[in-house]
Amino acid sequence: MILEIVSPEASLFKGEITAVSVPGVDGSFQILNNHAPIVSLLNKGTITITAPNLVFSKEVAALFTKVNDQNYTLTIASGTLEMKDNKVIVLVD
Repeated sequence: MILEIVSPEASLFKGEITAVSVPGVDGSFQILNNHAPIVSLLNKGTITITAPNLVFSKEVAALFTKVNDQNYTLTIASGTLEMKDNKVIVLVD
């Protein structure tokens, strides 16, 4: 599936992933390939991205923390998520 993370300042990430975990307002949840369509508000917390080969642009690489070879995290203040047609768009503050 495709993940796109966008902030008011810049596009932080766009690429192929296998899973993403987000801090939803009713608790954290994970989205996998072919997940049902969903729209959700996000709380302050950590987004965890799972993919075999993640590449970040030099401008935003410092915002992401490497957990291991397949997982990276991004701390957010709040946001909105939409999953539709196997594409996840996350708008973050």
